[in-house]
Amino acid sequence: MILKSNGFKLAVAVLIGVIVFILPRPEGTKFKLSGTGADQLSQSVSQYFSTQQTAPDKPVILTAKAPGVEQARAKYLVDQAKAMGLSELKVDYVDGMPPKAKRFLAVLAVLVVLFVVEPIPLEITAVLIGASLVILGLTDVKGAWAPYMHPVVIFIMCCLIFAIALDKVGLTKRLGYFIVKKAGDSVTRFTFIIAVGLGFASAFMHDAAACAIGIVTMLPLMRAVGIEQHSNTGKFMMLSLPFACSCGGMGSLIGGGRCMVSAAFLKEFTGIEITFFDWIKYCMPAAIICVPAVVFITYLIYRPDPNIKLPAFDEDLGPMTAVEKKALIIIGAAFISWLTKSVHGLDYSVTGAVGVAGLVLFGVLKWRDINDNLEWGTALFIFGGGLSLGLAMGYSGAADYFANLFFPLIEGKGWLVLFVGVGVFGALVTNAMANVAAAALILPIVIPMAQLEGVNPTILALCLGMATSFAMLLVIGCPPNAIAYSYKYFKSSDLTKLGLVTTPVLLLLLVGVVCTWWKFLGLI
Repeated sequence: MILKSNGFKLAVAVLIGVIVFILPRPEGTKFKLSGTGADQLSQSVSQYFSTQQTAPDKPVILTAKAPGVEQARAKYLVDQAKAMGLSELKVDYVDGMPPKAKRFLAVLAVLVVLFVVEPIPLEITAVLIGASLVILGLTDVKGAWAPYMHPVVIFIMCCLIFAIALDKVGLTKRLGYFIVKKAGDSVTRFTFIIAVGLGFASAFMHDAAACAIGIVTMLPLMRAVGIEQHSNTGKFMMLSLPFACSCGGMGSLIGGGRCMVSAAFLKEFTGIEITFFDWIKYCMPAAIICVPAVVFITYLIYRPDPNIKLPAFDEDLGPMTAVEKKALIIIGAAFISWLTKSVHGLDYSVTGAVGVAGLVLFGVLKWRDINDNLEWGTALFIFGGGLSLGLAMGYSGAADYFANLFFPLIEGKGWLVLFVGVGVFGALVTNAMANVAAAALILPIVIPMAQLEGVNPTILALCLGMATSFAMLLVIGCPPNAIAYSYKYFKSSDLTKLGLVTTPVLLLLLVGVVCTWWKFLGLI
């Protein structure tokens, strides 16, 4: 059917972009002059603009007296500055949309549709981000492609390689077997232990990898006792795991790309750095509460059959091998280096790369293991493309435009209203696109809003990193959901039904942790 064809979906995406491009561009009424000659120009155009009193050496704000006329536009101010020889003077929009922002939004509209309906592979869509930014004149070639090799991207790649090493040497299998032995034959106890255990573990490994480990461990036992697809027992076991791993991922910077991207954007736009230890200090308590909570909610919605008993598990894996010990030492050393960044000053990507080199040099991994198992497209293109798109949101002026557009809604209402609004919006948006992309697009908008409101932007970066962990409404919301769904133990509607309950409850728990723990730490 033509409506389901990839060609039709691609055409719709392009059409939406064209519509956005030809829509009228809001010019606004306020403009900011910065640089040498701002006072001189403001006096020259005083017939058409009123000047806002500002502190010395600060930008001058001009407000159009008669909006809509030719002399009330940014172009008029730029032309006047050129005529007066004020080459160093910069004219920026305050409440209007710059031409660059309009072109960016046209690109964004196309990309969002491509990310949601996937007429072409997501990796190719991510590659098109950089190409589109250059073609439409939003940045130069270096500015478009540099984020694809941003230190955050290298750091995430190192984390994924560490997960490959843990799996290859058998440490992940050992962890899974340990959990199974502790659980006994109770389905409920087994699911709680494995889901909560791997949920906490996903704070220090990729949440998709943690979910995959859990499924590989539980699936043979489920089949051995005849747990049927679409039964409440099957739904409870297969939905608890991805939801727990998603919640646990917010516990540290390496739990998911969303966390590192949030920290990176905070530093890019404000210069404020959230260290590896800081993120754990602020966010791990929320993960510790949300992981068991989401498993308990799943238990209440899909009660398992208490009469089903799991088979005994008596395989002995024996003592740790030499290669397991080497992997544990190397990865542990990298982890310690991340915690002590404030001491040695080396970037996470640098110490991570040294750890990867150590795994190969000491025989834990071969290059072929990395080459064959690392999702290069995801690591390089999707994470890098998300960063490139988010940075373009900032330098195109689109972020400032939306910040000023939405700021009146929260003005004077304090950090909590802003936190809740960002959390709800982030939790919803992350279901429609990769959580990295969601964080990269939302943060450039809300950071200026926080600054206008006088709120510490660190609060919102942490908020978005955590809230985008709650991708629980759609199967495509995050990789753990998709991995669990592929085994057909539940329908897409079953996941959505559970997500409609868990999402608001988890957001409330998040607010509760923030209002108590962060206040104790002095962040709010």
